[in-house]
Amino acid sequence: MKTAPESNAYKEILLQQRPLLDVRAPIEFAKGAFPHAHNLPLLNNEERHLVGTCYKQNGQDKAIALGHSLVSGKTKTDRIAAWRAFYEQQPSAYLYCFRGGLRSKTSQQWLADIGVEICLIQGGYRALRQCLLKTLAEADSQFDYALVAGLTGCRKTGMVQTLDNGIDLEGAAYHRGSSFGAHAVAQSTQVTFEHQLGIDLLNASQQQHRVLSLEDESRFIGSVDIPSNIYNKMRTSPLVVIKATLEQRLQQLLEEYVINMQTEFFELHQNQESAFNALSEYLLASIQRIRKRLGTERCDDLIIKLHRALHLQKEGHGFDAHFDWLQPLLDQYYDPMYRSQLRKREDLIVFQGSFDSCKEFLDDYAITAVNH
Repeated sequence: MKTAPESNAYKEILLQQRPLLDVRAPIEFAKGAFPHAHNLPLLNNEERHLVGTCYKQNGQDKAIALGHSLVSGKTKTDRIAAWRAFYEQQPSAYLYCFRGGLRSKTSQQWLADIGVEICLIQGGYRALRQCLLKTLAEADSQFDYALVAGLTGCRKTGMVQTLDNGIDLEGAAYHRGSSFGAHAVAQSTQVTFEHQLGIDLLNASQQQHRVLSLEDESRFIGSVDIPSNIYNKMRTSPLVVIKATLEQRLQQLLEEYVINMQTEFFELHQNQESAFNALSEYLLASIQRIRKRLGTERCDDLIIKLHRALHLQKEGHGFDAHFDWLQPLLDQYYDPMYRSQLRKREDLIVFQGSFDSCKEFLDDYAITAVNH
């Protein structure tokens, strides 16, 4: 009998961005997934629960028999057809379940029965995740960091994204790291954030970077937190501070918080009125989240100005009225807070300047590190 193909080349699979056929239940997939993974379960949530209960009460053989009875007939035919369609579109795909055990081997065999040969990942999801967790655990010893710092709106994230050695923490978290940092779609889970960050670090290692450029972040980016070993090293790493004018920063915030978010909500809702209502709710909720820090009087003033800006925007008068609440948001909240944090680490600042001069410095800094 021909041996079914298996692979434990975890780093290569992740680095090559191979398509992944995840046959775990949807509830498992929702807790954490890999980029390029597509969930087509062997057992749905209810079926998985029933089989698991049967296993605990009656043992493995009875649980397997129950699984086969639940996934039989048209249900089995439909699931195999979905796997086949995925494989025909993604012939370089790999298949896995949680541990690389019975679920993935059953799925692989059912595909083989119809002439489709797909490679199974040894150890399944857990083995791929362990590979990435090991990468994260080694990140503080393998790399040095240079942190991109500066006041809100100076394009720190944009800087990281332009650098060959940049690691976009906010991109991995799918959150911009502030009260206004959420996107129209919910951000990554902690597990999915760790997976994306681990893959980014694998890529950096493959490209032989010795210094990584990271944005100066707080420990939490939205609801996810940076691994402690990486964050602790960030706190003692050199800072490169981008200087930008108030006008430049206000324009950046207008684009991020209002214009881009309106586009995101429209893509989600496909309706101008629904998108505008969602944008309004997002902006108001973002201000309310910092009410305690702002104080009641300042918060209420910002809300009044925001309502006026939204009204003028809805009436077709453009976005300029949003500057009326964005400027005090910077003056009264973001700037004092960030300046206070930066003063505590003034001794770590190695360069300050315009966006372009900071980029040039960071490029040279990375090259110098490689040569040494």
